[in-house]
Amino acid sequence: MIILGIESSCDETSVAVLKDDIILANLISSQDFHINFGGVVPELSSRAHIQIITSLVKEALAKADCTLDDIDAIGATAGPGLIGALLVGYTFARGLAFAKKKKFVPVNHIEGHIFSGFLMEEKPQFPLLVLAVSGGHTLLLLAKSFTEIIKLGSTIDDAAGEAFDKVAKMIGLGYPGGPKIQLAAEKGDKQKIPFPIADLKDKYNFSFSGLKTSVLRYVQSTFGGPKDTPIPENHLNDIAASFQYAVVRALLIKCEFALKEYNISSMSLVGGVAANKELRNAFLQLGEKYKKKVVIPELEYCGDNAAMIAFRAQSLLNAGETFPLETDAFPNFSSKYFINPPLADSL
Repeated sequence: MIILGIESSCDETSVAVLKDDIILANLISSQDFHINFGGVVPELSSRAHIQIITSLVKEALAKADCTLDDIDAIGATAGPGLIGALLVGYTFARGLAFAKKKKFVPVNHIEGHIFSGFLMEEKPQFPLLVLAVSGGHTLLLLAKSFTEIIKLGSTIDDAAGEAFDKVAKMIGLGYPGGPKIQLAAEKGDKQKIPFPIADLKDKYNFSFSGLKTSVLRYVQSTFGGPKDTPIPENHLNDIAASFQYAVVRALLIKCEFALKEYNISSMSLVGGVAANKELRNAFLQLGEKYKKKVVIPELEYCGDNAAMIAFRAQSLLNAGETFPLETDAFPNFSSKYFINPPLADSL
């Protein structure tokens, strides 16, 4: 089976060709100009997708050494994401499937991330504990199969990636926050400032708004506020390192709860924030502690990419799912494959 995957949920236009489990092409066009605005501008993002998508599809097919006639199905992100950006990739893919009489699979963006570990040579095994961390989502999930995903917990306010961006802006590092905080943190003392971790009633949910506020209060009390006095580099590095350390601890504590409570065969860390070195290393160490197989996608597959969308489309087709082309699934913000968590002893 050869799948053409298209992803356009935010500020990356991506096209991939997947043959069974082999990635023949995975092209990503990043919209770096958003740096000038301190964040993604939805209208500009949509226009950029329109400008590049046709040529990117042609380039991906050429790299994969195949034509549209060789394609068995086309998968495209149907949500969640920026509405305008999503519409570009989704309608392009759906129209292409209609014109070429191909199967069309609308893919939930989060499901793409959840199973991105299967793009690696060494695959995860079910039941699979998944920590999905990005700019818009922070989720702890237990995947029993490709069509049964138990949502253990999620953020009740900011996503971890969003907190990275906001704190980076707060301390003068700018956008995008994740890579800049990581770079500064490498030169700082992560135990210098004891930023707090939210203690929630639901042990699997996350909260990062309080941590973000603690950083703000620290900056205000120590330096007179983010705008009044530039933060000296050594202090800035310590703030970045201490904040990053708090985020990682907050995420890993929940994973450890799940490892103690559920029967888990392997673990996977996915999403844009999975590119963070501190988090990757801590996640690997947690797997070693509990003697679990750990699969973390390579950096290319942590951020938004079409290879994960193509794989998710393939896994759904292999599971016998069908998606009539005349049925418009957009915007597919919720997943029918997410189920409420059962009792731990049932797993």
